[in-house]
Order: sequence, then C-alpha cells, then structure tokens
Amino acid sequence: MRLLLLTLTPRYLLLTVAVTGALVVALAALAAPSDTLYVTLPLLAFFSFFAALGVRDVMQTKHAILRNYPIAAHLRFILENIRPEMRQYFFEADKDGSPFPRDKRAIVYQRAKKELDKRPFGTMYDVYENRYEWLHHSMAPKEPAHVPFRILIGGPQCAQPYSASVFNISAMSYGSLSANAIRALNKGAAMGGFAHDTGEGGFTPYHRENGGDIILQIGSGYFACRNPDGSFSPEKFAQISANPQVKMVEIKLSQGAKPGHGGVLPAAKVTEEVARIRGVEPGRDCISPARHPAFSNPIELMSFVAELRRLSAGKPIGTKLCIGHPWEFLAVVKAMLETGITPDFIVVDGKEGGTGAAPLEFMDHMGMPLRDGLAFVHSALVGANLRDRIKIGASGKITSAFDLARVMALGADWCNAARGFMFAVGCIQAQQCHTDRCPTGVATQDPARQRGIDVPSKAERVAQFHKQTVKALAELIAAAGLNHPHDLKPHHFMHRAAPDRVVTFAELYRPLKPGELLSGTNDLRYAHAWSVANADSFDPYESVVTLPHVIAAE
Repeated sequence: MRLLLLTLTPRYLLLTVAVTGALVVALAALAAPSDTLYVTLPLLAFFSFFAALGVRDVMQTKHAILRNYPIAAHLRFILENIRPEMRQYFFEADKDGSPFPRDKRAIVYQRAKKELDKRPFGTMYDVYENRYEWLHHSMAPKEPAHVPFRILIGGPQCAQPYSASVFNISAMSYGSLSANAIRALNKGAAMGGFAHDTGEGGFTPYHRENGGDIILQIGSGYFACRNPDGSFSPEKFAQISANPQVKMVEIKLSQGAKPGHGGVLPAAKVTEEVARIRGVEPGRDCISPARHPAFSNPIELMSFVAELRRLSAGKPIGTKLCIGHPWEFLAVVKAMLETGITPDFIVVDGKEGGTGAAPLEFMDHMGMPLRDGLAFVHSALVGANLRDRIKIGASGKITSAFDLARVMALGADWCNAARGFMFAVGCIQAQQCHTDRCPTGVATQDPARQRGIDVPSKAERVAQFHKQTVKALAELIAAAGLNHPHDLKPHHFMHRAAPDRVVTFAELYRPLKPGELLSGTNDLRYAHAWSVANADSFDPYESVVTLPHVIAAE
C-alpha cells in the first residue's frame, strides 16, 4: 500500500510508468496470439527491468537521491561519470583545464608527433593581467645552439660524474606506470640521450630492456634494495648501483604531490610481479614510510649520502625534496658544512608536481611551490658558499621551453618532467591513475589496457618531445642574446605584479650574496631560520613562533 501511494507522487513518475507499463504489457501478452510474442516479450523485459530497478531504488538505504527519485536519479550518476570528459572535449578553452590546460597538452602531443607546433593570430593571454610573465629578448640575437645542452653533475667527492641533458624524465615508478610505458620512456631516453628516473619502485627489467640512462631513486621504502624487515640493504644497493646503466642515485626525501606523507601504490596496482620486484605483499596497498629509517638527523643524512657514494663506487649521489620548514633545509646545509660531505645534486620538487596519488589536503595545501622552493635552495647554497659544489634540478609542471628557461633563471641547472613525458607516451589527462583503469594504458597494470601502448612508436614520440622542446629552448636562449641556459638570470624575466607595476624576477626572488649566511645576514627570509637550524636534529634549537613566513619573495 505504501509503495502504491508513493507511485502517485510526481517524483516517482518514471517508476509509475515502468510498473504500469510492465503490468499492461504482461496482460497484453497473455491475451495476444502467440505469434506476437516477439513484440510483447521485449517490451515486457524493458518495462520489468526498470520497474525492478525503481523498486530497488526505493527500498535501498545507501543513496537518498535514489530513494526520492527512483530511476531518474541514475541519470545524475551517469552525468557525473562523464563530466570530466564532457568538460575536456566540449567546454574547455585552450587556456582552461587543470592541472594542465589544453594548449599545454597540445604542444606536447604536437612536438612528440613532430607535427606543426606553431600558433596563429597572436597570443591568447591577456598580457596586461596580473601574473603575466615574459622573457626579455635582445636586439642582437644569437644563432641557436645546434649541440644539445648538457650539464656535468658530480662534485669534488664524486668519482664518476655524469653529463646529463638539461631536460630529463622525472621519477615515475613501475607499478604506478605500466611495463609498456616504462619501456617506451626508457627507449625514448636511450634514443634521445637523456636520463630516466626510476621513481622509488626500483630498477626493473623494463628499465633495463632498452638501455637508457638511469637515475636510481631510493625512497623511504627502499624497494628493490631492502631487507625483509623493510630496512636498507647495502648489499642489494651495491649490486644494483653497479649496473653501468645507472648513472646517478637520488634519495627521495619527499615529493611535491604529498610531502611528509610517504608513497602509496594502491592495492589494485600491486600485482604479483610488482610485489616481487618491490619485496612487498601482492594485493595490498604498498606504503613507503613518511620518513627514512636509515637516518634521523641532518648529519646522519650526510653520512648516508657518503655511504651510498662509497657503495656505488663514486657515482653522483643527490637528494630530492619539496621544501617545507626552512630551518630543516638550512640544518642540512649546516650538516654539509660541519661534516664536509655534500651531495652532488639536489632536485627541488614543487608542490605542483602530481603524478603520485595523494590525499586532497596534501595535494592542494601542503608543501612549497617550485619557484619559491627553488629560489630558496639556490640562495641558501650561495649564502653558505656551497653552490659551486652542488647542482640543482627542478621538477613541477614543466612542459615547455619557457617553463625550463624560467626555472633555470632562478637557479636550476636542469629540469625534470613527469606528466609531460606521460603525455608524449599517450596520456590524455583522464585522471584515472590511481584506479588502475587508465584508458590509454599508461598508468595501469591491466595487461589488456597497457597493450594500447606500442613501444617503438611511443618511444619515438618521447625522443621527439625531448628534442623539439630542447630545440625550442635553444631558440629562446638565442633570442635573448645568450649562448647557454646557465646564462639566464632573474633579471631576464619580467612579472606583472599589478596592471601598472612590472617587476623582474630579481626583485621577486632576491638572492643572498655569496657567504652571506656564514658572515651573518640581516635578510628576514633567512636570518632567524638559520639561527635556529640544528645540524644534529631536524628540530630547531628554539621556538620558531616569531619566524617570518616570507621565504622567497616579498
């Protein structure tokens, strides 16, 4: 009786139609000749299906909207599922879209395919809008360099320095990416003469298959070089790092997508093979700790750097981190000075980096953006007279030559990109990376889905994207009247701070003078943090309540 009364409510119109239709067709089928069943039976099945669905909707308790709008409310769930695709394909303008706008994705696709990458009819940016930025050109431009830009990485304590491209593949693990995606990326790196970072998931057979240069990343889970209890295994590390394909080793302290959180590979992606390579249990979330068990303070971190250098027979050893508390990084700088041990490189990851699955709060509001963190690290090393011993890499939403040039002006020696190279392999920004249902086969362990990646053709696109982007960088450098990216300085870039005010990057990101931290600085961005930084602990010497929160710009 209650259900009958509900069917009289307008909200239950579709349920009423379905139930009524099922009854009418059923009665008609009973009265009609048997040779008309081919018409009545499909109709009966149609109305009965929706009648049963509507009754189920009314009786279930999980979704209030289905109880109140049986059958009709399913349209809402359908529209929600296709909303990202509808927005991307029909409603986004070229400068819209997040995290990468359509034109940024398009330039990667075009360069990867070696298609026309020029634009007609002028810029689509409002050049008088706040935050618009540009690079000064020269009245006496140079000829673009024809030799790919490279940088030698390896400080005075390094026995096997590495000549790296200024543009490399950032850390993405096998497990997060598919085997075919790893194959294509590494083969492209081998073809183009640039490096491929393994991510913390380990140096796998798919990284070895095509012989591309490898940056071996060691995360807090020590995957592929860990003991059964999860601790670091010097023996396994020495064996892996001895491979001539491994050119550098990177200690991941944190990543921009979720700094301070630790890595997470969802259980859906932890196959038997992934589990075997990483040394973990299959079918369960693979979680790396938020901090490294191998060291507990800055001095121990430097000792760990020295130990990895020894175990790898003198290969470049560096760290990767997203900057957080400023006194913690300055404590590491003090540990360098105190021990005399310096990493060969530091990769600064901006919080805008985002290939890793992360909680929303971490992804949106934790960690320092790339440019602020990069300027801080560069300036701190200059202020401690250590900059000439340590190279700096930068990663975080870098896809174009302008992106490379901009961070190089702020102190980066080279740049890494993750999502840009994912686009080159075929990623369409479906944002299904964490579900194992990537539609292009890039970020999944589903064999049927990853079959969509043809390794030879995608490797060619990876190599072409790198080549064309570095070529565009050479043209930018030449147009500015310079010879090499290391000639770029903050004063070459302009930033519109207000409609009537334009400033240089030198004004936005004022660097310390050489040795200024050692002689005593009055710069409020560094003075208090330096005074409380403690080489023996990541905790400050004293309360930091009064610490100014202006780090890299005023």
